[in-house]
Amino acid sequence: MSRALPPLHWFRSFEAAARHLNVTAAAQELGLTQSAVSQHIRALEVRLGVQLFARKARGLSITDDGRKLLPQVGEALASLHAATAAFETGPSEQLLSIATSVSVAQWLLVPNIDRFLSQHSGLRIRLLSTIWPDEFKASIADVEIRFGAEKQVGDGATRLGPDRLVAVAKTPLDGPLEQQILIETVGTSSGWPAWSARAAVPHELAPSIYVDSYGLALDLARNGKGVALTSSLLARAAIRSGEVTQVHPAALESPEGYFLAAGKAPHAQAFAQWLQELVG
Repeated sequence: MSRALPPLHWFRSFEAAARHLNVTAAAQELGLTQSAVSQHIRALEVRLGVQLFARKARGLSITDDGRKLLPQVGEALASLHAATAAFETGPSEQLLSIATSVSVAQWLLVPNIDRFLSQHSGLRIRLLSTIWPDEFKASIADVEIRFGAEKQVGDGATRLGPDRLVAVAKTPLDGPLEQQILIETVGTSSGWPAWSARAAVPHELAPSIYVDSYGLALDLARNGKGVALTSSLLARAAIRSGEVTQVHPAALESPEGYFLAAGKAPHAQAFAQWLQELVG
């Protein structure tokens, strides 16, 4: 039996890091956390049995093995991208392209996007998720919703909010937080220890499950798998609908968040104004 290929996202993280020679820049392009990109690269190195990068204090340098692999990976990804061209959405007139993470699409846009469309007859929307990170660029998308700290997201981006870290679960808790399964997103500055200090709970809380996005943490909580520390911006609709409940009133400010960048086209500006009013 032939050996299965490594996951596609390992190759995409490698290719982005090789172009930027910087994990932070690669993570920003891919819409992932720095930790997730590093884990993908390390997993690929272990699978291939070679070192692809030399880690330095201010970035990366690609090794000979990395240089050998890069052209083949780049060509394969380009072929995959070209293969999807036949499935594009057609003429660009009355088409608004929005590049964002799966988390924002699922938890913020999906519950509300019909309201925006009802106000703009004839407009079509294309959501570009981070499955194809080459599409996650301002040169292609009319609107971007980026995740990161203010210094990471680039010029011309405005933070969406209010947005704080809140603790949510499927149902009210039947015991103290320290007895629950706690879910935390890796690659961010604030987590359960900082939240527990803010909430003045008797014991510092430590997570049992780690994920790479606030959206996945929220999804686990909705399915009854534990208590998620997640973005209040994403959780708002789920709390209102009763899919999850906020189990403690404490809310923690975080350096990272979601930032909006919109082009000058009328539909892009209209969407930006609508989204800011929605979350404000």
